[in-house]
Amino acid sequence: MVQRDAQRGKRIWRVGARPVLDYKARMNCFVKPATAIAALLSLSACAQLGIGQPNDVQILEPEAQQPLDAMNPEAEATEADVAAVPADPVLTSAPPPPPAAKTAQTLDTTTAEQRKEAAEPVTPATSSKSLGTTVASLGSPTEPGFWLKTPLVKSETSGRVTNKANGKSSAVTLIPIDGPATGGSRMSLPAMRLIEASLTDLTEVEVTLGS
Repeated sequence: MVQRDAQRGKRIWRVGARPVLDYKARMNCFVKPATAIAALLSLSACAQLGIGQPNDVQILEPEAQQPLDAMNPEAEATEADVAAVPADPVLTSAPPPPPAAKTAQTLDTTTAEQRKEAAEPVTPATSSKSLGTTVASLGSPTEPGFWLKTPLVKSETSGRVTNKANGKSSAVTLIPIDGPATGGSRMSLPAMRLIEASLTDLTEVEVTLGS
């Protein structure tokens, strides 16, 4: 005999006087929720794979991040660029120091007007062309004026050195010396003083073409 439990809605078989639960009906209670969960998971996977999505929807790949240098390029000077820029002896030259000069102040014979002009960068088209970075040491303190002897150039030209530690710069005459481009450079005492570089240590400077 079959009797339905009115409170629980379950089908119960009665065998004699002992009720027996209908396990088939009981399992249906678990199968239906499990089937619904599987359907939800399937729909989620389809959404991730783009299955069943509208045809006009496109999944765009993120653009590759470009290096800062590529986004803000700085033109590199060529040998032709260097040859086209003459040296400026009026700005960078100075009289030799007196034989009795022994201190940095007496060895630096540049004028206040020269130092002011050399410290103010101008912006011609050539000034943005980089020649590279070099490590500079103090050159001969008895050679006057603003200059940098460097393997970064093959001919004498006008340039600018910028102290990478503090951003201060000076116009200089660039004088070629033998050696690889990665070799060190020698800077005049007035130029090193103007960019506030140590006279006893090495200083990393950026070298650009033009004053």
